[in-house]
Amino acid sequence: MLPSAIVVGVGAGQGLGAALCRRFAREEFHVHVCGRTPAKVEAVVQAIRAKGGSADAVVLDATCEEDVVRLFARAFEPKPDVQPPSVVAFNAGNNAVIPLAQTSARQFEDFWRVGCFAGFLVAREAARHLVPLKRGTVLFTGASGSLRGKAGFAHFAAAKAGLRMLSQSMARELGPQGIHVAHVVIDGGIEGERLLKLMPQLAQARGEHGLLNIDAIAEAYWQLHLQHPSAWTQELDLRPFKESF
Repeated sequence: MLPSAIVVGVGAGQGLGAALCRRFAREEFHVHVCGRTPAKVEAVVQAIRAKGGSADAVVLDATCEEDVVRLFARAFEPKPDVQPPSVVAFNAGNNAVIPLAQTSARQFEDFWRVGCFAGFLVAREAARHLVPLKRGTVLFTGASGSLRGKAGFAHFAAAKAGLRMLSQSMARELGPQGIHVAHVVIDGGIEGERLLKLMPQLAQARGEHGLLNIDAIAEAYWQLHLQHPSAWTQELDLRPFKESF
C-alpha cells in the first residue's frame, strides 16, 4: 500500500504547491493535489502520473469548511492500495501591496480567510484524523510577514502571523500525541511562475540563487517529515544566501 499525502494550495506547475506534490510523489507517495483551479491541479496530477507517480486532483476552496471536511473524509476513506495520509501540507496564500488607508474591510478579511482561517480548517481536520492514528506530519507555509509586518502588507502579515500562532499551538497540543507540526518561514522571493511573470526584473536584479528555488524548498519539507521524534523542528526559516535578515 502506498503512503499518501495531502497538499492544499496547489496552483501553477512551477509553484511551491506543485513542487511539494512532485517531491512526495518521488518517494512513492500517493498525493492528493488540492487547489481552486481544475485545470491547474489536473495538470500537476498528469505530470506526476507521466513519471510513474500516483496522484488525484481535488478541486476545493480551502476557506470553505464543507470542502475541507469533504477532502479529509475522502482522503482517509479506507482504500485497498493507499494508506491514510501521513503528511498534510498547507500552502494556500495570496499577496499584494496595499497601503493601510486603502485597504478595504473586504480585502483584509479575504486575506485572513485564505492565509489563516483556511489553515485552521485544514489543521482541525488533520487533528481529527491523525490523532487517532498517533502519527503524522502537518506542515504550514509561512512568509517573512509571519515574523514582521512591512509597510503596505498589514493585511498579509496579520494573516500569516495568525497562521504561525496556530501552528505553535497545534504543535504544543498534538506533539505529545505523535503529530509533528512544523511552520516554514519562506523569507524571500520564490523563484516560481507567479513572481517570474509579475516581476521578472526582480529575478534579474537578484541574480543566481537570489530567489528561493521551489524544488529546494520542497526538499526541506521532505526532510522535516523524515525527522526523528526525539529531534523535531517546529519552525524552519529558509532564505537565499544573498537575502539580508
